[in-house]
Amino acid sequence: MIEMQDVWKAYANGVMAVNGINVHIDKGEFVYIVGPSGSGKSTFIKMMYREEVPTRGKILIDGTDITKLKYREVPFLRRKIGVVFQDFKLLPKLTVYENVAFALEVIEESPRQIRRKVMEVLDLVKLKHKARFFPNELSGGEQQRIAIARSIVNNPPVVVADEPTGNLDPENAWSIMEIFERINNNGTTVVMATHNKEIVDRMVKRVIAIEGGMIVRDDKEGVYGYEA
Repeated sequence: MIEMQDVWKAYANGVMAVNGINVHIDKGEFVYIVGPSGSGKSTFIKMMYREEVPTRGKILIDGTDITKLKYREVPFLRRKIGVVFQDFKLLPKLTVYENVAFALEVIEESPRQIRRKVMEVLDLVKLKHKARFFPNELSGGEQQRIAIARSIVNNPPVVVADEPTGNLDPENAWSIMEIFERINNNGTTVVMATHNKEIVDRMVKRVIAIEGGMIVRDDKEGVYGYEA
């Protein structure tokens, strides 16, 4: 599903964020990306949805080399990849329903299909009853659940998450992880960068550790491996 072949990323300031990474992630895997701050985790994640472009190397998503995509083709790639951020990135002037529906409106789904799909994912994240609320009327945990609903409403084969529990208390963090596990159990590939040692250690998934822009550990059933 996801493959990186000899991927390097250098920034204009001379920082080499990724150093010759090779990795293969199969369809349906759940993979944690861990490592100390500044290790290259976020760059690794951002390259998967073309927020960053590697300096050299190939990145294949479902067989397509996304490094060769033209700018106008990137939105089509992102229909295949749900992205969840630490800071939610909800649109403050839209309701919960409208925030989730927006992802379907841009691909010109019919109003009937939009309503069906939006209500299905709101039910999945247990916030159907707050469809008419605005983001500022929700708790942080609820906002993140809406962000997840928005990321999966297109039923993408891949969901990429960058520190999705970073701003949440432990109880809310676990409720978010339950949603990700449910999504994964339905066949979606999940790739998540995280600093949350407890979650990684308890959930026993594949763990890829990055240090200095290089993969230093890739364990099928791994642990966090750093000081919390």
